[in-house]
Amino acid sequence: MTEQESSILIGYLTEVRGDGMDARIAPEHATELPVIKVGEEEILVGHIGSYVVIRQSNIGVLALVFKMWERDRFDQQGQRASDRFISLIPVGEIQAGNSFVRGVRHYPTPGARVYAVGLDEINAIFSKFRDYNFFIGQLSTHKDYHLSLDPRALFGRHFAILGQSGSGKSWTVTSLIQHTIKAMPRTHLIMLDLHGEYCWKNDDGSIESAFPDEMVNYVDALDMEMPYWMMTYAELVDLFIDKDDSGASMQMAFMREVLQQLKRKEAKKIGLGVVSIDTPIYFSLAEMYMQFKNANEERKDFGKTQGALFGQFDEFLVRMQSRFNDVRYDFLLKPKKRNSSEGMADLLRQFIGLGEKKANITVVDLSSVPTDVRPAVSAQVGRLAYEFNYWNPKRREFPITLICEEAHAYIPRERGGQFEGTKKMMERIAKEGRKYGVSIGVVSQRPTELSETMLSQCSSFICLRTTNPDDQQYIRGLVPEAEGDLTDILTSLGRGEALVLGEAAPLPTRVQIYRPNPEPKSNDVDYYTSWREGPDDLDVEGIVSNWRTQTRT
Repeated sequence: MTEQESSILIGYLTEVRGDGMDARIAPEHATELPVIKVGEEEILVGHIGSYVVIRQSNIGVLALVFKMWERDRFDQQGQRASDRFISLIPVGEIQAGNSFVRGVRHYPTPGARVYAVGLDEINAIFSKFRDYNFFIGQLSTHKDYHLSLDPRALFGRHFAILGQSGSGKSWTVTSLIQHTIKAMPRTHLIMLDLHGEYCWKNDDGSIESAFPDEMVNYVDALDMEMPYWMMTYAELVDLFIDKDDSGASMQMAFMREVLQQLKRKEAKKIGLGVVSIDTPIYFSLAEMYMQFKNANEERKDFGKTQGALFGQFDEFLVRMQSRFNDVRYDFLLKPKKRNSSEGMADLLRQFIGLGEKKANITVVDLSSVPTDVRPAVSAQVGRLAYEFNYWNPKRREFPITLICEEAHAYIPRERGGQFEGTKKMMERIAKEGRKYGVSIGVVSQRPTELSETMLSQCSSFICLRTTNPDDQQYIRGLVPEAEGDLTDILTSLGRGEALVLGEAAPLPTRVQIYRPNPEPKSNDVDYYTSWREGPDDLDVEGIVSNWRTQTRT
């Protein structure tokens, strides 16, 4: 980008700081309608979200406008006049040969000239990224320009989609995946769908999806039967032991001993030499329960002396029995298809999209799973993806991305909570997964409630509208200091409009995400129409039946 290409002078620098710059707009452009023509494009001088280039000697800095204001002054005759100013966030340097480099090493001084930037210049900056053909939307300031991201950085180094309810998160996730498949036909994605938004069953039982039928594998977590024996020790502890119970440490120690014993027994049966407490092989849950029960009721000397563990497991036995008797947990605790160690390969094939129907996306529908057990199931899905590629010799040719919807619900920020084992598993994937071809895309409306470890591992952020001050401040802390002021525009973003930050984009960019086609089943309820034309009566008996059987339609 030469000075001749950026020939329209719009202002002069007045202040330079480590995290930003201020400039005064030239008087001829500080008018009521400051329209200029750059190439074939008409733009407003210095409008928020637009780009400018600052030039001085051999220095060229590209910056983003994020604030504009006016300041009154009086001339010698006492006439009032106004000076117009803009605040700039430097995003990178323009070097010889029109090459763009993120970050600023050489700062200009006050007095440096500020030039308008048009579509041709932006095209030169983004040209390297356009080669990927991974387009996700249009620049909000230049509707004719389509933004392409770097998929290596986006999927290879974890990413986060953040925004409040109603800002267009589901829309963004759906559109992103649709265009991912278009750009990379051999995509491998596993999605944790907590609300049945991306794949759902119609009234006639047919399955509808926001993705092409031939590319999606719908898995109802209840039908999938994710058996308890594939859970790790930590996940079993989360499921059966209340850590606030005074006897929790004793229960955990005894469970470890029992699991070791039962798994050694199964290992011997299937010819497995070495076994650990987390080895995914079958064991009888009923047998584990009986061992706890026997230890809890043990008496010696013809009933005169109580055993060492007598009465220690009352709380555990009640909790385990209640879980076992609850029909909502049958898919986890009473597997009918996967009740032997041999069923694991079939489960993994279905889960990874290599079953009878090969698919790019596996949507695991957790909408019918009890809320309090979703975290354990989510952690199991994540762990299966991680372990699958950990042991996969072709992991570099078969990378997997796990999309975690409503991630704050099962990867919380709080420490020592109910789902600590789940959280640790997901954080382990965030810290180590990309070495083994497993990355995570977290989607959340409350980043302040999401694990700090998880977000700190993300290198790219797609931030939608966020009005909560705490969440805004948190997002500000996630991005580089020089880009922190950009988060001020989060409150003004429209539905499906996002601020893309991080390594996947050449520079911080405000973009209107493409409208997904088809759309997810996540539209807000239309109260106006429903309250004008809604039904006069309901099948209350059917609702009661659904409630009792824990069946959602």
